[in-house]
Amino acid sequence: TPPGYEKGTQKYPVLYLLHGSGDNDSHWTLLGRANVIADNLIADGKAVPMIIVMPNGRAQKDDRAGGNVFASAPAFATFERDLLDDVIPAIQARYGASTNREQRAVAGLSMGGGQALQIGLTHLDVFSAVASFSGARDADPKTSFNGVFADPAAFDQKCKLLYLHSGDVGLDARIHPAARKLCESLQEAGIKNVVFEEAPGLGHEWQTWRLALHDFAPRLFQKSN
Repeated sequence: TPPGYEKGTQKYPVLYLLHGSGDNDSHWTLLGRANVIADNLIADGKAVPMIIVMPNGRAQKDDRAGGNVFASAPAFATFERDLLDDVIPAIQARYGASTNREQRAVAGLSMGGGQALQIGLTHLDVFSAVASFSGARDADPKTSFNGVFADPAAFDQKCKLLYLHSGDVGLDARIHPAARKLCESLQEAGIKNVVFEEAPGLGHEWQTWRLALHDFAPRLFQKSN
């Protein structure tokens, strides 16, 4: 929760922040320093006060980090329903969270970045901003994500920001061109509310994702959005 938070006195926007395949719900604070990044941005007047929710993205009996991420793929669909049907309603019931979709965003890193794209882009009735850090893939502007990009004007009206970020070395050297290509293809199709930012010289690592969050958070929930 943001500095000065008191339930009942104000309704705050909410960012749902998802972890990667080797992490769990604690890693965005333990290693990502999401709380420190957000507090500093808010203190500097660069980001609006917001609640950040970091759930466990493995909706299965063994929800520990590690193992074969591809074997966990069936649980991703279950997590989508958990997030939409259980987590979001629970946060709205227990915290001073806004119920307005304009005040709700989803983002994630690596595996969580893929989950954020899949869940966020196919549920723009729930989220108004979507971000993938080192988690983008090639996508067809006309057919991907249930055809959400097919009507650029309609997409821009619903999605205030589609944010893609990647390093350019190591594993991210493969993700980087896919993220850039996706952004460029969407821009060429006429979509305006998509951006791609990069972390030169960095790879699939926490420094990349800290930088991504530091750049992404100030873009959220601004009046101009």
